[in-house]
Amino acid sequence: MSRYAQMFSRCGGAGEGALGAFLTLGDPDAARSADYLDALVEGGADMVELGIPFSDPVADGPVIQAAAQRALAAGVRTADCLAMIADFRARHPAVPVGILTYANIVAARGIAAFWADLAAAGADSLLVADVPSLEAAPYAEAARAAGLDLVMIAAPNTAAPVIDRIAALSSGYTYCVARAGVTGADQRLQLDHAALFEKLAAAGAPPPVLGFGIATPAHVAEAVAAGAAGVISGSAIVRLIEEGRSPGEVAAFVSSLKSSTGAARKGAHAAPA
Repeated sequence: MSRYAQMFSRCGGAGEGALGAFLTLGDPDAARSADYLDALVEGGADMVELGIPFSDPVADGPVIQAAAQRALAAGVRTADCLAMIADFRARHPAVPVGILTYANIVAARGIAAFWADLAAAGADSLLVADVPSLEAAPYAEAARAAGLDLVMIAAPNTAAPVIDRIAALSSGYTYCVARAGVTGADQRLQLDHAALFEKLAAAGAPPPVLGFGIATPAHVAEAVAAGAAGVISGSAIVRLIEEGRSPGEVAAFVSSLKSSTGAARKGAHAAPA
């Protein structure tokens, strides 16, 4: 079983949703980023999603855009991110590691070479935020060759043919956006996902994980109760780093999110074997 399948099985057995925690690699610099990475696990994150800093992160809101700029200003580049992933993997061998980036970063090394580099570093998946499903086949092929998962994005208004492509091409989990627009920490979610979850399940897609706007324990509970297999919180965590909060404070915040993953779910979403 993959690390994701093991994670979903463990969380499902405990009656919990999975908690994913995001940060931008190298923010505010490489050394402190490693401390914050460890804080995510200390706080109880079941998986981590890590952004490779990019100059034009079009799917991200101002908080994560600013984090990318801080990392780039600190001199952090893709090779540094791969080294940080490898170091994290050595410290945390069982935690699933997902990478979020953009097509230009992948193209700079070549699709196959980028996937191979991720595999060597110990990553589990890659989400390329600006690659639509119609252009994702080469990424899926390279992912299979590297033994990793391609994660793709779905929304409540995603058309049925796209859901079928997502199911055919992706693995690990399906990133389901909790609201329209870019990433950010909203006060209120816009959840109307029951039909999407049913369509994904019927198509055989990987388990649905909700992101975009997950910022409070109440958001986590609401998302899990709506039927999500898990959630990912990003901007709220990155904002704490921007504010200079300590790794201990970040761990405490992540712990508060994890404590709400036991909300009663409308359905169980098992990971494919």
